[in-house]
Amino acid sequence: MSKASLVIMAAGMGSRYGGVKQIAGVGPHGEILMEYAIFDALRAGFDKVVFIVTAALAEGIKEKFGDALARRGVEAVCAVQDYSSLPAFHKVPEGRVKPYGTAHAVLCAAGAVQEPFAVINADDYYGTEAFSAIFGALAGLDERRACMVGYKLRNTVSENGTVTRGVCAVEAGTLRSVTETYKIAVFPDGSIRDTADDPAGRLLDPESPVSMNFWGFHPSVFGTLEDYLTRFLKGLKPDDMKSECLLPALVDERIRAGQLIVDVLRTDARWFGMTYKEDHPLVQAEIAHLHETGVYPPTLWG
Repeated sequence: MSKASLVIMAAGMGSRYGGVKQIAGVGPHGEILMEYAIFDALRAGFDKVVFIVTAALAEGIKEKFGDALARRGVEAVCAVQDYSSLPAFHKVPEGRVKPYGTAHAVLCAAGAVQEPFAVINADDYYGTEAFSAIFGALAGLDERRACMVGYKLRNTVSENGTVTRGVCAVEAGTLRSVTETYKIAVFPDGSIRDTADDPAGRLLDPESPVSMNFWGFHPSVFGTLEDYLTRFLKGLKPDDMKSECLLPALVDERIRAGQLIVDVLRTDARWFGMTYKEDHPLVQAEIAHLHETGVYPPTLWG
Protein backbone atom coordinates (compact mmCIF):
# COMPACT_ATOMS: atom_id res chain seq x y z
CA MET A 1 0.00 0.00 0.00
CA SER A 2 1.17 3.52 -0.75
CA LYS A 3 2.20 5.85 2.06
CA ALA A 4 0.02 8.66 0.72
CA SER A 5 -1.89 9.54 -2.43
CA LEU A 6 -2.29 12.87 -4.14
CA VAL A 7 -5.80 13.15 -5.61
CA ILE A 8 -6.07 15.78 -8.32
CA MET A 9 -9.48 17.11 -9.33
CA ALA A 10 -9.12 17.75 -13.04
CA ALA A 11 -12.62 17.18 -14.42
CA GLY A 12 -13.88 20.78 -14.09
CA MET A 13 -15.13 22.42 -17.23
CA GLY A 14 -13.30 25.74 -16.92
CA SER A 15 -16.31 27.81 -18.02
CA ARG A 16 -14.91 31.14 -16.79
CA TYR A 17 -11.51 30.36 -18.27
CA GLY A 18 -13.09 29.57 -21.63
CA GLY A 19 -11.32 26.30 -22.34
CA VAL A 20 -9.66 23.25 -20.85
CA LYS A 21 -7.47 25.13 -18.41
CA GLN A 22 -6.06 21.96 -16.86
CA ILE A 23 -3.91 21.40 -19.96
CA ALA A 24 -2.91 25.00 -20.70
CA GLY A 25 0.89 25.27 -20.78
CA VAL A 26 2.48 27.72 -18.33
CA GLY A 27 6.07 26.48 -17.85
CA PRO A 28 9.19 27.15 -19.94
CA HIS A 29 8.71 23.88 -21.83
CA GLY A 30 4.93 23.96 -21.89
CA GLU A 31 4.49 22.40 -18.46
CA ILE A 32 0.95 22.61 -17.07
CA LEU A 33 0.11 23.64 -13.50
CA MET A 34 -0.67 20.04 -12.56
CA GLU A 35 2.95 19.11 -13.23
CA TYR A 36 4.21 21.52 -10.58
CA ALA A 37 1.81 20.07 -8.02
CA ILE A 38 2.96 16.55 -8.85
CA PHE A 39 6.62 17.56 -8.74
CA ASP A 40 6.15 19.18 -5.32
CA ALA A 41 4.16 16.21 -4.03
CA LEU A 42 6.83 13.70 -5.03
CA ARG A 43 9.51 15.81 -3.35
CA ALA A 44 7.38 15.80 -0.19
CA GLY A 45 7.04 12.00 -0.18
CA PHE A 46 3.77 11.14 -1.94
CA ASP A 47 4.05 7.91 -3.91
CA LYS A 48 0.73 7.66 -5.76
CA VAL A 49 -1.19 10.10 -7.94
CA VAL A 50 -4.90 9.74 -8.71
CA PHE A 51 -6.29 11.94 -11.48
CA ILE A 52 -10.03 12.65 -11.41
CA VAL A 53 -10.80 13.43 -15.05
CA THR A 54 -13.43 13.32 -17.74
CA ALA A 55 -13.41 10.31 -20.04
CA ALA A 56 -12.11 12.59 -22.82
CA LEU A 57 -9.05 13.58 -20.77
CA ALA A 58 -8.15 10.17 -19.34
CA GLU A 59 -6.07 8.84 -22.23
CA GLY A 60 -4.12 12.07 -22.61
CA ILE A 61 -3.33 12.14 -18.89
CA LYS A 62 -2.06 8.55 -19.01
CA GLU A 63 0.15 9.34 -22.00
CA LYS A 64 1.54 12.48 -20.40
CA PHE A 65 2.23 11.17 -16.91
CA GLY A 66 2.06 7.37 -16.86
CA ASP A 67 5.60 6.48 -17.96
CA ALA A 68 7.25 9.45 -16.25
CA LEU A 69 5.71 8.55 -12.89
CA ALA A 70 6.32 4.83 -13.31
CA ARG A 71 10.05 5.49 -13.81
CA ARG A 72 10.03 7.15 -10.40
CA GLY A 73 8.21 4.28 -8.74
CA VAL A 74 4.98 6.27 -8.47
CA GLU A 75 1.63 4.68 -9.25
CA ALA A 76 -0.68 6.71 -11.49
CA VAL A 77 -4.43 6.06 -11.72
CA CYS A 78 -7.23 7.80 -13.61
CA ALA A 79 -10.71 7.93 -12.07
CA VAL A 80 -13.46 9.23 -14.33
CA GLN A 81 -16.03 11.69 -13.00
CA ASP A 82 -19.22 11.48 -15.01
CA TYR A 83 -22.92 10.97 -14.49
CA SER A 84 -22.63 7.17 -14.64
CA SER A 85 -21.10 7.17 -11.16
CA LEU A 86 -24.17 8.82 -9.60
CA PRO A 87 -26.62 6.69 -7.56
CA ALA A 88 -29.18 4.85 -9.67
CA PHE A 89 -32.15 6.67 -8.11
CA HIS A 90 -31.01 10.05 -9.46
CA LYS A 91 -32.15 11.14 -12.92
CA VAL A 92 -29.90 13.82 -14.43
CA PRO A 93 -32.02 16.62 -15.91
CA GLU A 94 -32.03 16.70 -19.69
CA GLY A 95 -29.56 19.33 -20.88
CA ARG A 96 -27.46 19.47 -17.73
CA VAL A 97 -23.73 19.41 -18.52
CA LYS A 98 -22.28 20.81 -15.28
CA PRO A 99 -20.42 18.31 -13.05
CA TYR A 100 -21.88 17.57 -9.62
CA GLY A 101 -19.10 19.24 -7.65
CA THR A 102 -16.00 18.54 -5.62
CA ALA A 103 -17.58 16.12 -3.13
CA HIS A 104 -18.73 13.93 -6.01
CA ALA A 105 -15.31 14.31 -7.67
CA VAL A 106 -13.43 12.98 -4.65
CA LEU A 107 -15.93 10.14 -4.21
CA CYS A 108 -15.06 9.00 -7.75
CA ALA A 109 -11.55 8.15 -6.45
CA ALA A 110 -12.87 5.73 -3.79
CA GLY A 111 -11.91 2.58 -5.72
CA ALA A 112 -8.36 3.80 -6.23
CA VAL A 113 -7.45 5.07 -2.74
CA GLN A 114 -6.94 2.94 0.38
CA GLU A 115 -4.39 5.18 2.12
CA PRO A 116 -4.37 8.69 3.60
CA PHE A 117 -4.62 11.23 0.80
CA ALA A 118 -4.45 14.90 -0.05
CA VAL A 119 -6.82 16.42 -2.59
CA ILE A 120 -6.17 19.49 -4.75
CA ASN A 121 -7.51 21.35 -7.78
CA ALA A 122 -5.66 20.76 -11.04
CA ASP A 123 -5.61 24.42 -12.02
CA ASP A 124 -4.12 25.91 -8.84
CA TYR A 125 -0.55 26.52 -7.71
CA TYR A 126 -0.20 25.81 -3.99
CA GLY A 127 3.49 26.28 -3.15
CA THR A 128 6.21 23.76 -2.39
CA GLU A 129 6.07 24.03 1.41
CA ALA A 130 2.34 23.29 1.48
CA PHE A 131 2.88 19.77 0.14
CA SER A 132 5.54 19.05 2.74
CA ALA A 133 3.26 20.28 5.51
CA ILE A 134 0.26 18.22 4.49
CA PHE A 135 2.31 15.07 3.82
CA GLY A 136 3.65 15.27 7.37
CA ALA A 137 0.12 15.63 8.75
CA LEU A 138 -1.47 12.73 6.86
CA ALA A 139 0.05 10.00 9.02
CA GLY A 140 -1.82 11.32 12.08
CA LEU A 141 -5.30 11.21 10.54
CA ASP A 142 -8.13 8.82 11.35
CA GLU A 143 -11.87 8.72 10.69
CA ARG A 144 -12.43 11.66 13.06
CA ARG A 145 -9.52 13.85 12.00
CA ALA A 146 -8.65 15.67 8.78
CA CYS A 147 -6.45 18.60 7.82
CA MET A 148 -6.32 21.44 5.35
CA VAL A 149 -3.85 24.04 4.15
CA GLY A 150 -5.16 27.50 4.99
CA TYR A 151 -4.13 30.43 2.79
CA LYS A 152 -4.50 34.13 3.52
CA LEU A 153 -7.40 35.56 1.54
CA ARG A 154 -5.24 38.38 0.14
CA ASN A 155 -2.92 35.77 -1.40
CA THR A 156 -5.72 34.03 -3.31
CA VAL A 157 -7.71 36.70 -5.16
CA SER A 158 -7.65 37.58 -8.85
CA GLU A 159 -7.42 41.03 -10.40
CA ASN A 160 -9.33 39.71 -13.43
CA GLY A 161 -12.69 38.92 -11.86
CA THR A 162 -14.51 37.45 -8.90
CA VAL A 163 -13.53 34.20 -7.20
CA THR A 164 -15.18 31.74 -4.82
CA ARG A 165 -13.36 30.87 -1.60
CA GLY A 166 -14.14 28.83 1.49
CA VAL A 167 -13.69 31.48 4.20
CA CYS A 168 -12.63 29.78 7.42
CA ALA A 169 -13.05 30.46 11.12
CA VAL A 170 -10.03 29.01 12.95
CA GLU A 171 -9.48 28.66 16.68
CA ALA A 172 -6.21 27.41 18.21
CA GLY A 173 -5.20 25.83 14.91
CA THR A 174 -8.51 24.00 14.45
CA LEU A 175 -11.13 24.73 11.82
CA ARG A 176 -14.43 25.83 13.39
CA SER A 177 -16.40 26.53 10.23
CA VAL A 178 -15.94 27.07 6.51
CA THR A 179 -18.34 29.26 4.54
CA GLU A 180 -18.36 29.00 0.76
CA THR A 181 -18.27 32.66 -0.28
CA TYR A 182 -19.08 33.57 -3.88
CA LYS A 183 -18.12 36.61 -5.98
CA ILE A 184 -15.17 37.83 -3.93
CA ALA A 185 -13.68 40.84 -5.71
CA VAL A 186 -10.69 43.15 -5.33
CA PHE A 187 -11.86 46.79 -5.39
CA PRO A 188 -9.84 49.72 -6.83
CA ASP A 189 -8.90 50.85 -3.31
CA GLY A 190 -7.33 47.43 -2.64
CA SER A 191 -10.09 46.21 -0.34
CA ILE A 192 -11.48 42.70 -0.75
CA ARG A 193 -15.25 42.34 -0.68
CA ASP A 194 -18.00 39.75 -1.00
CA THR A 195 -20.27 41.10 -3.77
CA ALA A 196 -22.72 38.19 -4.01
CA ASP A 197 -25.64 40.10 -2.46
CA ASP A 198 -24.56 43.71 -2.83
CA PRO A 199 -22.51 45.34 -5.65
CA ALA A 200 -20.92 47.61 -3.03
CA GLY A 201 -19.63 44.51 -1.32
CA ARG A 202 -19.27 43.26 2.23
CA LEU A 203 -15.76 43.99 3.49
CA LEU A 204 -13.64 40.89 4.16
CA ASP A 205 -10.51 40.62 6.28
CA PRO A 206 -7.58 40.11 3.85
CA GLU A 207 -5.81 38.02 6.51
CA SER A 208 -8.73 35.60 6.87
CA PRO A 209 -7.70 31.98 6.26
CA VAL A 210 -9.40 30.43 3.26
CA SER A 211 -9.66 26.94 1.85
CA MET A 212 -8.30 26.38 -1.63
CA ASN A 213 -9.51 22.76 -1.71
CA PHE A 214 -6.19 21.48 -0.36
CA TRP A 215 -7.49 18.90 2.10
CA GLY A 216 -6.03 15.85 3.80
CA PHE A 217 -8.27 12.88 4.64
CA HIS A 218 -8.25 9.36 6.03
CA PRO A 219 -9.74 6.93 3.43
CA SER A 220 -12.73 6.30 5.71
CA VAL A 221 -14.07 9.65 4.44
CA PHE A 222 -15.41 7.91 1.31
CA GLY A 223 -18.31 6.40 3.26
CA THR A 224 -19.21 9.84 4.56
CA LEU A 225 -18.95 11.30 1.06
CA GLU A 226 -21.32 8.67 -0.33
CA ASP A 227 -23.92 9.42 2.33
CA TYR A 228 -23.56 13.18 1.84
CA LEU A 229 -23.91 12.97 -1.95
CA THR A 230 -27.01 10.78 -1.59
CA ARG A 231 -28.66 13.32 0.72
CA PHE A 232 -27.64 16.16 -1.59
CA LEU A 233 -29.14 14.52 -4.68
CA LYS A 234 -32.38 13.62 -2.90
CA GLY A 235 -32.79 17.27 -1.97
CA LEU A 236 -32.45 18.61 -5.54
CA LYS A 237 -35.36 19.78 -7.65
CA PRO A 238 -35.86 17.58 -10.75
CA ASP A 239 -34.89 20.42 -13.09
CA ASP A 240 -31.80 21.63 -11.19
CA MET A 241 -29.11 22.40 -13.78
CA LYS A 242 -26.37 24.00 -11.69
CA SER A 243 -26.23 22.94 -8.02
CA GLU A 244 -23.02 21.26 -6.92
CA CYS A 245 -22.17 19.01 -3.97
CA LEU A 246 -19.16 20.76 -2.44
CA LEU A 247 -16.40 19.36 -0.27
CA PRO A 248 -16.17 22.40 2.06
CA ALA A 249 -19.90 22.10 2.82
CA LEU A 250 -19.45 18.47 3.85
CA VAL A 251 -16.49 19.36 6.08
CA ASP A 252 -18.44 22.22 7.66
CA GLU A 253 -21.42 19.95 8.37
CA ARG A 254 -19.28 17.31 10.08
CA ILE A 255 -17.43 19.91 12.16
CA ARG A 256 -20.71 21.44 13.36
CA ALA A 257 -22.01 17.96 14.25
CA GLY A 258 -18.90 17.29 16.34
CA GLN A 259 -17.91 14.40 14.08
CA LEU A 260 -14.69 15.82 12.64
CA ILE A 261 -11.64 17.75 13.83
CA VAL A 262 -9.76 19.57 11.07
CA ASP A 263 -6.23 20.81 11.73
CA VAL A 264 -5.41 23.98 9.77
CA LEU A 265 -1.88 24.13 8.38
CA ARG A 266 -1.23 27.84 7.88
CA THR A 267 0.94 29.11 5.04
CA ASP A 268 2.13 32.49 3.78
CA ALA A 269 2.49 31.09 0.26
CA ARG A 270 0.87 33.06 -2.53
CA TRP A 271 -1.64 30.96 -4.39
CA PHE A 272 -2.14 31.54 -8.07
CA GLY A 273 -4.28 29.84 -10.65
CA MET A 274 -6.11 30.20 -13.92
CA THR A 275 -9.69 31.15 -13.24
CA TYR A 276 -9.78 33.53 -16.22
CA LYS A 277 -7.95 33.63 -19.55
CA GLU A 278 -6.37 36.91 -18.45
CA ASP A 279 -4.67 35.00 -15.62
CA HIS A 280 -2.59 32.94 -18.06
CA PRO A 281 0.27 35.40 -18.72
CA LEU A 282 0.46 36.25 -15.01
CA VAL A 283 0.79 32.59 -14.10
CA GLN A 284 3.45 32.12 -16.78
CA ALA A 285 5.45 35.00 -15.29
CA GLU A 286 5.16 33.59 -11.76
CA ILE A 287 6.30 30.16 -12.91
CA ALA A 288 9.23 31.62 -14.86
CA HIS A 289 10.34 33.47 -11.71
CA LEU A 290 10.21 30.24 -9.68
CA HIS A 291 12.48 28.54 -12.22
CA GLU A 292 14.85 31.50 -12.30
CA THR A 293 15.18 31.58 -8.51
CA GLY A 294 15.90 27.85 -8.24
CA VAL A 295 12.63 26.71 -6.69
CA TYR A 296 12.35 24.43 -9.73
CA PRO A 297 15.09 23.06 -12.00
CA PRO A 298 15.30 24.26 -15.62
CA THR A 299 13.42 21.12 -16.71
CA LEU A 300 10.99 19.51 -14.26
CA TRP A 301 11.43 15.92 -15.37
CA GLY A 302 15.00 16.03 -16.65
